[in-house]
Amino acid sequence: MSDSEGEAYEKQVKIVLVGDGSSGKTSITERFSKDAFNRDYNQTLGIDYYLKRINLTRSYNVTLAVNDVGGQTLGGAMLDKYIFGADIVLLVYDITNLQSFENLEDWYLTVTKYCAGRKPLFALVGNKSDLEHLRAVKADRHQRFAKDRDMLSYFVSAKTGESVENLFRQVTAHLMHIVLPKHDSDGSRIITAPIIRQEPNIPATPVKSSSSTGTTRTSICSLQ
Repeated sequence: MSDSEGEAYEKQVKIVLVGDGSSGKTSITERFSKDAFNRDYNQTLGIDYYLKRINLTRSYNVTLAVNDVGGQTLGGAMLDKYIFGADIVLLVYDITNLQSFENLEDWYLTVTKYCAGRKPLFALVGNKSDLEHLRAVKADRHQRFAKDRDMLSYFVSAKTGESVENLFRQVTAHLMHIVLPKHDSDGSRIITAPIIRQEPNIPATPVKSSSSTGTTRTSICSLQ
């Protein structure tokens, strides 16, 4: 699909994230929609809904309706309603949790059952790539699962933001048969923010460390 000069195309795409609880679906959606990360785990009850408008090319604008489905809804009475009309389904698991990966087969079969007349685009998403040293699911097993079911394949980190934007841009472009520019690297661009300690300007003297002093140290986040 190519751009036509002077024309602008608008489209809305429904994306549904499914997978076990604590796999990071909410963290991924919040990183994408708000560029935020919450370290505290809050279970999604039912579904959370996000809207974000992206520009794929100069002529293609897409509003993504992102639906974060709670992990406890597998087999629930409302899951078919949440899945209905999905253009893209992201099967999300935690790469450090083998069970969350093995349960994806149940999620996949359930979703395909509810989408019998209209198969959406599927993508397999391994979250928490920042914890590579704790990986419990080998990368080749991930790739084999995706290949056997004709899925797109991604690894992301909701914590650092690595590849999250790229995930949503690429699956949307694939759905719409749009070839993204080679320099389109929004998803992999990460801002590093080293912490600079602001110390009082006083002569250096030995100070005994104590966890009970109640003293607060100020940190400034300096974007480089």
